[in-house]
Amino acid sequence: MTQTYRLGVDVGGTFTDVLLINEDNGELFSAKVPSTPMDSSVGVLNGIDKVCRAARINANDVSKVMHGTTVATNTVLTGTGAKVGLIVTKGYRQILQIARSFVPGGLGAWVIYNKSEPMAPLELTAEVDERIGSDGTVVIPFNEDAFEKAVNELKNEGIEALTICLINSFANQEHELKAKVLAENMLPGVPVSISSEVIPEMQEYERAITTVANSYVRPKVQYYIDNLAAELTDRMGDVKLDILRSDGGLSSAVNASNFPVNLLMSGPAGGVTGAMWVAANAGFNNLLTLDMGGTSTDVALIEGGNARLRRETTVGDVTVKAPSVDIRTVGAGGGSVVHVPELTGALRVGPQSAGAEPGPAGYGKGGIEPTVTDANIVLGYLPASAQLGGDLKLSLDAAKNALKEVSDALDLSVESAAEGVYNIVNENMFGALRLVSVEQGYDPRDFALIAFGGAGPLHANALGKLMGSWPVIIPPGPGVLCAYGDATTRTREEASRTMIRSVETLESEELQEIFYDLARIASLRFAEDERDSTESSFQADLRYEGQGLTLPVEITIEELGSDLAFLKDKFDTVHEQLFTFSLTQNVEIVNLRAVLQGPQPQVNQVDDTPTLSDEVHEYGTQLITYDGKQTNARLIDRSKLQSGARISGPAIITEMDSTTLVLPGFDALVDSYLNILINPSED
Repeated sequence: MTQTYRLGVDVGGTFTDVLLINEDNGELFSAKVPSTPMDSSVGVLNGIDKVCRAARINANDVSKVMHGTTVATNTVLTGTGAKVGLIVTKGYRQILQIARSFVPGGLGAWVIYNKSEPMAPLELTAEVDERIGSDGTVVIPFNEDAFEKAVNELKNEGIEALTICLINSFANQEHELKAKVLAENMLPGVPVSISSEVIPEMQEYERAITTVANSYVRPKVQYYIDNLAAELTDRMGDVKLDILRSDGGLSSAVNASNFPVNLLMSGPAGGVTGAMWVAANAGFNNLLTLDMGGTSTDVALIEGGNARLRRETTVGDVTVKAPSVDIRTVGAGGGSVVHVPELTGALRVGPQSAGAEPGPAGYGKGGIEPTVTDANIVLGYLPASAQLGGDLKLSLDAAKNALKEVSDALDLSVESAAEGVYNIVNENMFGALRLVSVEQGYDPRDFALIAFGGAGPLHANALGKLMGSWPVIIPPGPGVLCAYGDATTRTREEASRTMIRSVETLESEELQEIFYDLARIASLRFAEDERDSTESSFQADLRYEGQGLTLPVEITIEELGSDLAFLKDKFDTVHEQLFTFSLTQNVEIVNLRAVLQGPQPQVNQVDDTPTLSDEVHEYGTQLITYDGKQTNARLIDRSKLQSGARISGPAIITEMDSTTLVLPGFDALVDSYLNILINPSED
């Protein structure tokens, strides 16, 4: 019988992770290769070759490739996007310059705030004579001659992408559709994005910046996806490529190329979806996730088996109106550079990173700057037996030499300085975890903490102590969990519409009809063989009448069959959780949304019938420094641990893609899914 495989790929700042899943028996094969920042596809293809060799299969046996990519993210962060032209309704030429009256920072931050240049500059912004009313009626007809003149002027400027954002097009896209057809005929090879397709919702600035961002990253994303798809087809035959969206769902390669603004948080979303999959199988539905890689750490909150979503995505100082998992990122990773500024003399960790090349000093690849990884090596938490992808050999001497400059500046021993680095980076991650829990109205003690990424399990036990979140869960293959999430998530698309109406004036039948129409529109983005097996869910953005703040509320079809008064109750509950109070005034709808998800991946789980064994294969000891004292920790090979094994700290559990630290005073239990569960010792 021919076996089928699906493959998840996650590109990080330091490593590219690949996970191969046998869909018939759930068998897993993983590989970790260095990322290739100059061309991410090189690292992706290297990883695919490596994992296929490990599984002893031909690349043609893989039927699906799911990929979390940072191409869109890095394009925004590095300012290397396309030269974008923007066409707006007459009178709105300065829409990106006026923007919103918001200055990040505290009181007086405006004194030092340097506003970044818009992604579509004023000199490449043109006006066209037309106007749609807020009710969708045509106030001023579309002037084709004026539009063609504007396009020709932008063409002469050498634009690489075009954005069309006309006033009130969310209510009637007639003019934008005309403009798109004309522009595509006049600008062959130049991608054209229109706001009524990218984000058909009210608020002119948000719609404009989101559509401009889509154009800004589109040529690079399109080029990357097209090249990768061609390489995969050449090597793997008739393989299907899907790209992970910021909201944790999958999008076809075509849709991802056309709407890349939905990919800005593609990479981090993979870890959250992987954590949900693993934890749900093990019986945990309320989670805090900790994804610590080489460059940064991403954290998120999962409640009831579902990740919290935001209706906006922020990358750098650019905020767009695109759905994303509510992920907070802090510049704290294994490669975060440690330094002591002369001005303050205080120890600092990150946000600068040593990256993949040359990497931490302890990697022995020419790096000389001290990093968090070097501190872990000096403390003994990363022993020489740590495999780090199977190819790297750690150098204790190089790590100590790198940290000596820091310890001398602080007048401390190298070990004390290293422990200071470890504690500071933990505090940085603790702050990020508070943002998604305490500051959102959640008590972290009600959640388990699941840690992954190459460096996450080294810091997980300490973060569990700070948060009071137990158990701390270390899944199998924590270093490649983002790739696991890519491989096990579902196709997702959505359609939305602005409709400002008081809940009191709306009938449930009218609301149902609108939702069903939106679901139909969203289904058109699915492949034909998936449309009949999609699942629908619905959302409404609500606010108190007279206010500007909206909050999304989930709605089921069953609820729509009754009095719509339940919408106010739901909104009040969400408002109280976030702001501790609710109001008596009426609630009104601003936006409606249908979300469609494709069929659940048919991946058989590895037999979860536990092979109970409390035997722990200890292959040595390692001297570690903890809380200013030195002690011996047991070295344990995770590949030999079976369900039922119990490990008392201090212990270091090594595996191919990560290393887990169990601190003194804590115990670890291997459950029936081979997760490591860390809890405070009963003693």
